[in-house]
Amino acid sequence: MTKLTVAVVLLAIFANTSSAAQKVYPSRPITMIVPFPASGPSDVVARIVAERMRISLGQPVVVENVTGAGGTIALTRVVQSAPDGYTLVIGNWATHVGATASFRVSYDIMKDFEPVALLAIAPLWLVGTNSIPATDLKGLIDWLKAAPGKALAGTAGPGSLAHLSCIYFQNRTGTHFQLVPYRGGGQAVQDLVAGNIHLQCGVDASSTLPLVRSGKIRAYAVMRETRWSSAPEVPTVDEAGLPGFHVGSWNSLWIRHGTPKAVIDRLNAAVVESLADPAVSGQLVGLGQDIPPRIQQTPEALGAYHRAEMDRWLPIMKTENIKPQ
Repeated sequence: MTKLTVAVVLLAIFANTSSAAQKVYPSRPITMIVPFPASGPSDVVARIVAERMRISLGQPVVVENVTGAGGTIALTRVVQSAPDGYTLVIGNWATHVGATASFRVSYDIMKDFEPVALLAIAPLWLVGTNSIPATDLKGLIDWLKAAPGKALAGTAGPGSLAHLSCIYFQNRTGTHFQLVPYRGGGQAVQDLVAGNIHLQCGVDASSTLPLVRSGKIRAYAVMRETRWSSAPEVPTVDEAGLPGFHVGSWNSLWIRHGTPKAVIDRLNAAVVESLADPAVSGQLVGLGQDIPPRIQQTPEALGAYHRAEMDRWLPIMKTENIKPQ
């Protein structure tokens, strides 16, 4: 074998080795962007899952909070990143549904992101002040119909899930009541306890459970198919007489469009392994979060779930004339 031949062979071996090394994923830390402030529900879910994904991936998953404009600043950053699997983003109803109608964005939410996995869903419920004479959902609907336009419902502002849930509720029940916008859901809950408003739709169940337990407000129904294990005495909307009125606050993981499928599958496998870990599931359930069944943890299932959410809420936003800020 001549020296030239040996050199060519060695060069080929080096090239193949180098190419194989480049295909190893991940080979460096991954950034998981959370579009909301630290210590919020989405941030806590992200940090719990990210820490466990580190074990599966063999690389740190660093959570970074990028806030502002309903999450659109964070999503814009992800769209501008390389499609290499090293920049992820947490998405929820606000970023992947509400913001599409409420903010002017430079991206297409349906085309510029790839779903990775649904992480958790927080139960929401319909609550009211104790001054309402009705003690069940059917009675509440009758009470609202008897005095149209008189009741006051608190929301987290136009375009929020709480606001649209109230509109959805009115459309489904043929009721009418006044919507009172607040800067945040917490302020609305305080006024509900004080009796300054009558009800709220789409309220986070875990954060208001102590108020229900202490009798300061009343929970009429959980807005999903199954009862919530932390408050099994509260019926579902299906049981209470409003079948199909299902609304949830979900968190999911997304990545830029164009990322190789093998990378997405690797990330999805890490999420699935994380959610199956009793330590992780215990933490999430302790926070009032529901872990989706295994069949709903695939990228395809998240994509279908997102499309269904868009199909349900965008017509309501259009009817309400919610425009970009």
